[in-house]
Amino acid sequence: MFEIHPLYSVAGVAVGLLVGMTGVGGGSLMTPLLVLAFGFHPATAVGTDLLYASATKSVGTVVHGISGTVDWKVVRRLALGSVPATLLTLLALAYAGTKFDGTQHVITITLGLALIATAIAMAFRRQILAYYADTIDAMTDRQVKRLTVILGVALGVLVSLSSVGAGALGMTALLILYPKLPTNRLVGSDIAHAVPLTLIAGMGHWAMGSVDFGLLLSLLIGSVPGIIVGSLISARIPDRISRAVLAGTLAIVGGKLIF
Repeated sequence: MFEIHPLYSVAGVAVGLLVGMTGVGGGSLMTPLLVLAFGFHPATAVGTDLLYASATKSVGTVVHGISGTVDWKVVRRLALGSVPATLLTLLALAYAGTKFDGTQHVITITLGLALIATAIAMAFRRQILAYYADTIDAMTDRQVKRLTVILGVALGVLVSLSSVGAGALGMTALLILYPKLPTNRLVGSDIAHAVPLTLIAGMGHWAMGSVDFGLLLSLLIGSVPGIIVGSLISARIPDRISRAVLAGTLAIVGGKLIF
């Protein structure tokens, strides 16, 4: 029987509130919290958070699917790149775990860099989209498809190593590549793609013994009500302020992990 830890459930509530208020994926928040505040091994934090993300985003996918806000063509293109990339990254991690003593350091550095990149994507999303607008307009559908598959590869590697990337980074890239698609369809597509991505990566980490199921259940118990409450109060907090505060926090945490 898995032991439920109330303190971890409280952490789940806190992260759920922030996710509900800002829309940023829990990986950007939960994994560094587990590493820095609770002292979990980076691999355990990443592996547990991946299964946590697959469970929570499955619910989101059902909601978006029923609402018709998932573009399955985009999801297929992303998965074409992310699934094989995830499997290869997991194989590399499994090999490195027995041959290379610096695996923990690699995961920590990757997590820190991913957090900083996420903070940049959040803080400067509008400028990034404007900068690439003309270039994307001139591209053919085949070129956009190729770039989407490449994006899937990058997300597969990044998420497998750090559990971060499928949220703010993936959404920013999709907004650049598909400016004519409604934002809610891109959000739904990003969430739908994250389910198999995080599930495969999480199962791989489970096979390597880097998932704490007591921690997973404790987080889920807290995060579900947290997300609901955060979503309800999000309209009362200006998006510009909440995202600026969160971007700054992620940048600071990312820097702390690296240095």
